[in-house]
Amino acid sequence: MHCAGCEIVIENSIKQLQGIEFVKADYENDQLDIVYDEQLTSLEAIADSIKNAGYEPRIVIPSPKIDQPVLPKIADQRPKKFAHALKKIAFISLAVTGVILVLWLDIWLMEHADMPELSRDISFGLLFLIGFLTSFHCLGMCGPLILGYTTKSAKAGHHSHVPHVLYGLGKTISYTVIGGLFGAFGSIVTFTPYSQGIVGIAAGLFLILFGLHMLEAFAVLRHFQIRTPGFWKRLIGYEYRKHSNPFIIGLINGLMIICGPLQAMYVMAAGTGNWLEGASVLFFFGLGTLPLLMGFGVLTSLFSASLTPKLLNASGYVVMVLGVVMLNRGLSVTGTGMDFNTLITKAAQHIQSETQELPAADTSLQVITMDVLRSGYSPNKFVLRKGVPVKWVINGKELTECNKAIVVPQFNLKINIQSGIQAIEFTPQEAGVIPWSCWMGMIPGSFVIVDESTKNSNSESGPEKQNWQNKLTQKLRMLIR
Repeated sequence: MHCAGCEIVIENSIKQLQGIEFVKADYENDQLDIVYDEQLTSLEAIADSIKNAGYEPRIVIPSPKIDQPVLPKIADQRPKKFAHALKKIAFISLAVTGVILVLWLDIWLMEHADMPELSRDISFGLLFLIGFLTSFHCLGMCGPLILGYTTKSAKAGHHSHVPHVLYGLGKTISYTVIGGLFGAFGSIVTFTPYSQGIVGIAAGLFLILFGLHMLEAFAVLRHFQIRTPGFWKRLIGYEYRKHSNPFIIGLINGLMIICGPLQAMYVMAAGTGNWLEGASVLFFFGLGTLPLLMGFGVLTSLFSASLTPKLLNASGYVVMVLGVVMLNRGLSVTGTGMDFNTLITKAAQHIQSETQELPAADTSLQVITMDVLRSGYSPNKFVLRKGVPVKWVINGKELTECNKAIVVPQFNLKINIQSGIQAIEFTPQEAGVIPWSCWMGMIPGSFVIVDESTKNSNSESGPEKQNWQNKLTQKLRMLIR
């Protein structure tokens, strides 16, 4: 099982068999309890019903003393511990590599592409892809509803595609409105750039956990989910039965927050801290679910039920990618120094510490200039002297919604960029890498603060250290002789 919604799909599938007296699916424990009449059905029939729903059943045999035949189709498939451990190691290694590649690509796009438009286009494309991939899984839960209104519409003489269009329209509107509400809720707690970054970090972590949860990477993550309250399920179920209009059913569908991908999208909407961005997240996710609905009965016949888990796994990876990007941008806005761009700058600073050029020798003022363009900030990295006042001349040439403001958390600066020239003055008091970014965390930059006195002392101690090593070598040679 992939999420709590799978419980409903499996239970409904088994209940269609004759002789089923009791059935209870438990997602958290990956277990299915069934009481049935052996005269009316069989274990093999139940297993086939589960397989037809897109799941792979297996029997857990409590003791070899029990004379219980193991059916070939549902034999115990418990993996070997060693193979399982290797799989986990490989997964973690690939995950770390993937995270580095995603962050590197994100930074590369910020510096070389037309941002933030391209970044948003890519994000919306990924959201559409998540919607499409997860629609195969969600169809299992919504399938009976779709068949129900399709049958009623056919009896009423309507065209077969009209109900699907109405249902898809209602669902997309519902998703969009609720996404906007989540985004508005996020904006309540993001009244400062720092708090916005905290929300982004939290949302990014949730998305990563949701992605791992969808991939079933760790058993403990089965407990990581947002359970829909029982009374809410009953209320929504009552409304489903009450209405036969597919548009109304689609509107109600957005309230049924039961599957992991939809929960992840609502969390991401809240993390945007903006009602319009939150609505956009769910709008494109909703659009991604429409192709399968429009081709219901055609696309479903092209894909086997066993393919659904693979598609859901693919969407899990995409959710993790979005989570990593959102987490990195949250770290950038809060100025933690743990975002990918700052870590790379720190590593480069450490490697180039002996050869890095210092700013021009002026003890009174350091002047740096920067252009604000649609593609980002140029340049976005400056080497400065510690303790020397800085005059930061900013030329606002091409302002966008993203680059219109800069935050430097460690200096407690928020700069609202204006068209034309403006100057910001500050004095760096500590050596190291100081990160800064646009207010959305999408366009990063950094100040490399150099302590000239430390550098000079290190360079002066270099020859002395070499002479000491030479003298020690000569003494050792004399002792050996």
